[in-house]
Amino acid sequence: MDNLWQSPFVNVFKYFNLPSWKKATREGDVSSHMDKSVKGTVYKINGCVPAGNYILLPKTNSQSLGLTGRYFYLLFKPTPSKHFVVHLDVATTDNLIIRVSFSNLFKSFKSTSTWLQFPFVCSPSPGYTPSYAAEALRDQSGPAPMVTRWTVLCLDLQHTLSMYLNRRFHYIKSIRLCANMTVKNVFTSDNLYDPGLTMSDAKREGLMSHGICPLPRDMSYPVGKGELWHDCYEWIRFPSDSTKKPFDSMQVCSPKSKFGKAAGSSENDESTIPPRRILPRTVDVSKCVSDRVSMINKITAPKQGPKYDNVTKELPHMSSDYSSNHPDEVHVYAHPDEMGRGSVKERLASGKEKLMKQKPKKEMFSEDVSRPYKSLEPDPVMKLKKIVGFGGATYQDALWSSDGSSVVYPCHAVVVVLKLATGQQRFFIGHTDKVSCLSLTSNGSLLASGQTGPMSTVRVWKFSSGECLAIGKVHVHSLACVSFSSKGTVLCGVGKDGQGKNMVVIWNTSRVAKHREMTLVAKAHTDVDITRIVIAPFDDTRMASCGQDNIRIWRIKEGSLRSAPVALGEYTSMEFTDICFETAAHVDAEPESRLFYACSKSGFIFEVDYSKLNLHHVRRLLPIKNKSGKGTKIKDAEDSGGSISINSMHLNETFCVTGSDDGYLRLWPLDFAYVYLEAAHEGPVTASRLSGDGLKILAGTSTGNLGILDVPSRQYSTLMRSHTGRVSCFSVDPHHQQLASVSEDHTIRVWDLNTLQQLYDFSATDECPCCVTYHPKKQILACGFLSGAVRVISVEGTCLLAEHRHLRGQVTGLAYSPDGSKLFSCCSLGIAAVYDASTPDYNSLRVIAGLVARGDKFSPQALVVSPCGRRVAFVGPTDFTVTIADAMGLDELVRIDVSGLSASNVDSALRLSFSPTKLGHLLVATANNRLMKYEAKNGKLVYEGTHIHRSPSGCSAISISSCGQFVATGGDKTIKIWDYSMSLDINFQVFIGHSENVSKIHFSPDGMNLISSGEAIYLWDMLVKRSATPPIEGRMMPKDLEEATALVQTLEIAGGSEAVLPFKQSFPRSNTAKSISPRSDDIDALSSIHGGSDAEEVLKPSRVKPGRQAPIIIPSTGRDDYDLFPSKENVYASTDPHSILVVENGSKAMNNSHSGAGDTQTRVNMANSIKNSEERDRGRKANPARHHSAPPAKFSEPAVFTHYRQREKTQGLAKRRYTAPPNQAGLNLKSVIGYNCNGRNNMVWYPDTGFFAYAAGCVIVVEDLNSGEQKYLQGHTEEVSCLALQHDCQVLVSASPAFQLDSPCHICVWDTQTHVCRRVLSRHRFSVQCLAFSRDDRFLVSVGDYRECIVVVWETRDFQQVASSSAVEAPVHSLLWDPFTVNEFVTVGDAGSLLFWLLEENGRGNADVRGGGEGGACEYGLSVQEAELPWELAGSERHPAAAFTSLAYNGESILFVGTETGKVAVWDTRRNSCFMHWEADTSEITKLVSRHSRLMTAGHNSHALRLWSVGGISDLKDDSNSFNGGVTSNARASRYNTNQHNKHSGLTMEDEMTVDGAVTCAQFDDMLDMGIVGTDAGTLWYINWAERTSIRLVSGHKNKINGALFSENNLLLSGGDDGSVRVWSMKNREQALQFQVLDQSCTCLACGPSSSSSAVSDRRQYGAVEHDSDLPLVVGGYSDGTVRLFNITKVEMLLKMHPHAVTVTAIVFSADGMMIMSGGSDGLVAVSSPTTGMTVRVISDHKGVAISSMDAALTKDIDFGVTAPTLWLSCSMDRRISVWTADWSKDFCELVDWLTFPAPAVMPDGSRIKKNDTSHFYQLPPTLAKFSPEDVDTIVYCGYGMDKVIHFYSITKRKVMRTVSLTHWGLSLDISPDSSLISVGVGERLLKLLDYHEGSFQDFTGHSGGVSLTSFSLSGASLLTVSHNEMFIWELML
Repeated sequence: MDNLWQSPFVNVFKYFNLPSWKKATREGDVSSHMDKSVKGTVYKINGCVPAGNYILLPKTNSQSLGLTGRYFYLLFKPTPSKHFVVHLDVATTDNLIIRVSFSNLFKSFKSTSTWLQFPFVCSPSPGYTPSYAAEALRDQSGPAPMVTRWTVLCLDLQHTLSMYLNRRFHYIKSIRLCANMTVKNVFTSDNLYDPGLTMSDAKREGLMSHGICPLPRDMSYPVGKGELWHDCYEWIRFPSDSTKKPFDSMQVCSPKSKFGKAAGSSENDESTIPPRRILPRTVDVSKCVSDRVSMINKITAPKQGPKYDNVTKELPHMSSDYSSNHPDEVHVYAHPDEMGRGSVKERLASGKEKLMKQKPKKEMFSEDVSRPYKSLEPDPVMKLKKIVGFGGATYQDALWSSDGSSVVYPCHAVVVVLKLATGQQRFFIGHTDKVSCLSLTSNGSLLASGQTGPMSTVRVWKFSSGECLAIGKVHVHSLACVSFSSKGTVLCGVGKDGQGKNMVVIWNTSRVAKHREMTLVAKAHTDVDITRIVIAPFDDTRMASCGQDNIRIWRIKEGSLRSAPVALGEYTSMEFTDICFETAAHVDAEPESRLFYACSKSGFIFEVDYSKLNLHHVRRLLPIKNKSGKGTKIKDAEDSGGSISINSMHLNETFCVTGSDDGYLRLWPLDFAYVYLEAAHEGPVTASRLSGDGLKILAGTSTGNLGILDVPSRQYSTLMRSHTGRVSCFSVDPHHQQLASVSEDHTIRVWDLNTLQQLYDFSATDECPCCVTYHPKKQILACGFLSGAVRVISVEGTCLLAEHRHLRGQVTGLAYSPDGSKLFSCCSLGIAAVYDASTPDYNSLRVIAGLVARGDKFSPQALVVSPCGRRVAFVGPTDFTVTIADAMGLDELVRIDVSGLSASNVDSALRLSFSPTKLGHLLVATANNRLMKYEAKNGKLVYEGTHIHRSPSGCSAISISSCGQFVATGGDKTIKIWDYSMSLDINFQVFIGHSENVSKIHFSPDGMNLISSGEAIYLWDMLVKRSATPPIEGRMMPKDLEEATALVQTLEIAGGSEAVLPFKQSFPRSNTAKSISPRSDDIDALSSIHGGSDAEEVLKPSRVKPGRQAPIIIPSTGRDDYDLFPSKENVYASTDPHSILVVENGSKAMNNSHSGAGDTQTRVNMANSIKNSEERDRGRKANPARHHSAPPAKFSEPAVFTHYRQREKTQGLAKRRYTAPPNQAGLNLKSVIGYNCNGRNNMVWYPDTGFFAYAAGCVIVVEDLNSGEQKYLQGHTEEVSCLALQHDCQVLVSASPAFQLDSPCHICVWDTQTHVCRRVLSRHRFSVQCLAFSRDDRFLVSVGDYRECIVVVWETRDFQQVASSSAVEAPVHSLLWDPFTVNEFVTVGDAGSLLFWLLEENGRGNADVRGGGEGGACEYGLSVQEAELPWELAGSERHPAAAFTSLAYNGESILFVGTETGKVAVWDTRRNSCFMHWEADTSEITKLVSRHSRLMTAGHNSHALRLWSVGGISDLKDDSNSFNGGVTSNARASRYNTNQHNKHSGLTMEDEMTVDGAVTCAQFDDMLDMGIVGTDAGTLWYINWAERTSIRLVSGHKNKINGALFSENNLLLSGGDDGSVRVWSMKNREQALQFQVLDQSCTCLACGPSSSSSAVSDRRQYGAVEHDSDLPLVVGGYSDGTVRLFNITKVEMLLKMHPHAVTVTAIVFSADGMMIMSGGSDGLVAVSSPTTGMTVRVISDHKGVAISSMDAALTKDIDFGVTAPTLWLSCSMDRRISVWTADWSKDFCELVDWLTFPAPAVMPDGSRIKKNDTSHFYQLPPTLAKFSPEDVDTIVYCGYGMDKVIHFYSITKRKVMRTVSLTHWGLSLDISPDSSLISVGVGERLLKLLDYHEGSFQDFTGHSGGVSLTSFSLSGASLLTVSHNEMFIWELML
């Protein structure tokens, strides 16, 4: 009945009275006018941004339309050549809001659980020529055509939701109509209307009974006489049964009625045939594999796939009338193979005009290639990461989250949630003014925030997600306080009304979470002052407030809000600041028993009786220390004297915390007898809040500080420091990761750029700083002040270096030159000054008056310096001009007039910014919101944009990214990120968050962050990587000596004192050469000399002959800055502006004979860099389909197996360790078992000498294969990732990664004869992927992993770095030197990256220059060329090229390259072209080895080693060379891909072997007959192809080892996560036996008592031992809860028991071997019989917490009050130990003792342990206990406690007898058999050996992780330690 008013339809515009705009919202360019064609009022929505120009129904998002009609009708007409968007928010029956959107902006249908996006296909008007072509297109999406018609869209919402989301439609909540469109009306109805249906036809066919009716007059358009409706207008129904593609799109279908055929269609018209289902085709599996593959390819291949190189050769012929009527339109038709067969011909034949001539199939055209809609990608392009700031409108609101893990506080217009554990911030963004109040519900689900200012609003947020649920707009301005009720159902707010009175408003928020509704309950206007209001915790209808001279009680009754004052008596004239209710009373207590507290500025604490409305007790706090010194003295109210001015207070059941103006935070008991704890702050404490557990106090001050006081430890930690005034300017120091800021609060602060924590604070009480800039090289900053003073401050030394007062007005601009030699400044009075920054006193070079424009509106960027350092730009000498001056003396070069073309509106410049050097532009933002781009050389206008911001004050800040891709502008309290080229349809994105105008914007040097300042400092994350730039053919070069001299001058500015150039030299080029091409604008960022080259002036194009290229060498300045910049090397700026060669010279490459003190001579060498080989150059062709760019700061992790990934670790090597001298050490490393299968290429073997070395953790094992003797190279602290051996076997190089970036990764250089580390190299930040020596051993190349991707070349004479390059566009997986040359190598990597590198060497003064020497020097250059990929390997946009993973040389010019898809490609290295490839495996090729005519491949998943004969491939290469002329590369590749199946091609597989895992390394002899390979299963295999044998050389566990111990007969047992139990021989370290359980982990291991022991002998008489064995039995616990018993002698599993339902965590044999005790992760202990397999007893004393360790022993006649032969104990993770005595022959077991060791209530890292939370036990050190072998009465315990100690507990005396201190928490524990030593393994990678009696100890290193297991041998002569999968055996030397 409620919906009867909506029948039969609803005229939405009429019902909501759209012309009045009272129930609807219009935004942007929305206008109404009378349209004659439809004879009615229409609404036109224009604008380039749909999100900013729209009509919204209803007026606000909190309201709902409630339209229940299932059909939505929209009467509209799209704007020609534009995009429009329509959003419908639809509610389902289960109260879920679904957004249904349709637009011609969408290319394809997309769907999520809450959003449906449908593409809308606009059809041109019939008769319009493009309409015929549009019918032939497959994808017609895009802008509306040039001519559009009025359209009726019928959208079936019920069908749409049901079909796409399986939900039921309920009603329409809101409608948003966005630009660009003209709208007549909107209707909803439950009837389906058909415009082609008449009333008579509907009645005759009975359609009206089915809800199908003719279109009503209100919903239709006018139709003239003799006209048909469908001829004049468009009808679109969705969903429809149309066969047009795409199916999930809204488009015009053939007009038809519901009961008839299509209008104007024939009976056999194909357009009416519905799509039919094609039956699946079958494949005959009886055929051979090759035939089946061929058949599948035919079935799955598209009928007419696009060719690789499609070239349009001819345009279609157009009719004459079309070309004459539309001369300005361009339509392109191309690629006929993509059209439907005959579709164009059939459709055009039915028209009256023939648009295309019938041509052969290859010359037909079918697609109209429309320009796609482009916008800035990705969306959003950046996100907010961190904010430095607290407060703004209020400093009183700082809250705890409900779980105490986060704090919530306002920062101007943003609400910040700070995670305490990680320091991560998340934000609630949506306020447009400063946030003035916060409130959080008790359960932490909802957060309310209010903003001050003239547009005061209250927002309610979902705290977990940050989503705004509802907005309340009742107060006019000055919202001061909000308060949630305890249950979150009521919200109270206090603000001002229009007359300036306080207004208290109550909202009902019970429905806000589900229905997003907050309704107004009551409001009241009052003249009394209200500072704070709180809802009573016991009644949501009662509140208490305080303010100036009043405390009031409020109550909601009968829909009205009433209040009553509290009788204050003599305390009426008092300023009350805070109020809170007591929490000690029960919730169900009567209100009469309630008290609440109030505090005042006078220091009074009032206890108020809620029921009597009077004061219960009054106390006054005085700052007077009592004699006992316990705290502040309390006086009664009548006492006199100074008091504490209290700003805030908070209560819990025990304490009250107060914050006062004296800067003290005080903790009181509730009787306020004394101060329990106090903490002093720098300013008045305005916020104080106790955490839920009362252990921490959150404090905020009016100086912008936020901190936490830990009550138990009494430690204070600062969370946030911030400026209290507007931040005027900031500057970034990229080298030291620091940021300096200046503010109107008269402070200069320095922040850590990574953590944004304050490092330094410089105060200037008398003067206000306004500008700051960092020195580009030193830790020095220059600061300008309002007085005109310029001061230079040393940050490191915190001292003043220089001060100048040449400027008389406010300093408006301050900037260093890029090389740091000059400091430029200017002031508001037009004076500019230049200082010599190279002198200590910063001597002034020139002071010029009237140079810059007057005024302070240009601050802080009144002048800017170009990245090359040669130009300075500033606004001046008037506001209407911009001057570009020479940086040497500020002489004018160019003056630009920016006043504009209109005399009525004269414009002026505001902000300037230089683009990167290669772009050569100067950007100017003006007061009229124009953005203009000029050529920096000549002032030519390149681009002009308007309306960049709306603010009358114009753009307030501007910055350009270092890559030249983005421009950031500030204005309107927003930040806009623009596409630099301004070539998109939407060139910008808008970001809110600032509550004031942005003062400065700056991109970080790596372009990955944006920093903005205003009211606070904001750090944003850029979410994009740098886009690629296509290479440009040819080379560019200096035309004459004058331009070359200009380049030399540029280099001298950058850091050199002299340059040498050859006089007039030709610079030939190669037309076919192709270089990797970083962005041209990134040369400054790639060089450590910032802007040392002004390339746009000195490098000009020139016509030259084919031949060589000439690099310009820019030597290094010697810095090693690789912190922030994408590349830290210097640049070979080749004559191609888009090709760079990168080098960093070592110290020996410099000639210092003529250089002055402290200067480095710079030489520019124009020598040729590429070998003069035309054959090589001809093969390197440019591929226009591939783009190249400088690598981003970080690549995503590659998916290939070949790439090394560091194993994650939580703890590094202990910094505090006590190691003994070698001659006094108690342990000596004896044996290492295992191989580090996580590394790559971490094994070397040289067959001529037999040198064999491999990595085991962080130890390198050098093993003699004949004798088995091991020697160890120890020096790494992390696992060794790769190895490289010189060809003469004299030097071994190893690399290990960095640990959490605390230190760079290390490359160690070892002498193989002395086993001594000669040198440690540190160049890479993360880890090293590849190491390789050149053929002559002169050079070593190292390559970083995917996070860095830098190639570094070292000279092996002294291992100095001679060259490096980051010109790599993808992560590198493998590297190989060319064995036939001495200076060329190849790298392969992701996305088909195959790079050919050339190391060039130019010696001077000495013919024999190995990196230089006395009297001579060498300069080295790296050039890189990328080979063209064949189309089969090149991939596409949807399927990128496969990664190249391995490579091997064969012959002089053949290179094999393996891919991740199993293919092997063969390349001709003379031409760098691929001439064949074949599928060698079904998975990734992890390793290739080639010798002579043989090739070995290793597959990842197949674990197969395959040996191929490749002798005939060279003939195939020669054939490809002869076939090369005049044929495309695609044809060549196709031909040779076919020839690979030819049996005469010379490619056959000779042999195949399978190993136990994927191959990680391989080394073979010169004939490829024998070699060694390593697998990821932890095994090193000896492979002999001649004998077809494989022998296991080294074995190890692949995963973590969970149990390891010694056994009899010199055996070692181990079990791990790989499910294996292994038996090792101690003599030769070989694996003797292995028991494997699939899909399970062996979690613990135990060995039975010795067969010769007396206990076993005694129990044989009871028949307990049925399995006679020379070796003891072994039992293992598994992750599935099973226990398995193994007989090593018989090599069989005896029993499998299942005593546990969870993982077995500890296991032990009884001392007599009669029983097996096992403990599970649930705390249950099972006692099982090894004879029968039955579980005889289950002990649940430890239930709930995992068992961590167990032990057993014989009683040895110790009197426990019970006679039993054996003892055993079990330990649980909660530090509890149960001790049991047992006589299993009598089925007796009894508890002897129960131990519980205390521990603090915090974790080792200081975090609080939650009550009743057992999960934290797994994060604590384990509980370990063992019986002392010397005295079974003593239990040795180690675990988490109050101190790091080992306890010695006596069972009989029931007390701890003594303790031994430890330096770290223990992970493992064992005692030697004679009880003389204790071994303890710790997580900080140390093994501690302690004296059992004295407690003295020694520390031993060697493991790459925490020592998780330690065990003494039975004799006590050896010690076993385990870390992850590493097993070390130590020999005891004591």
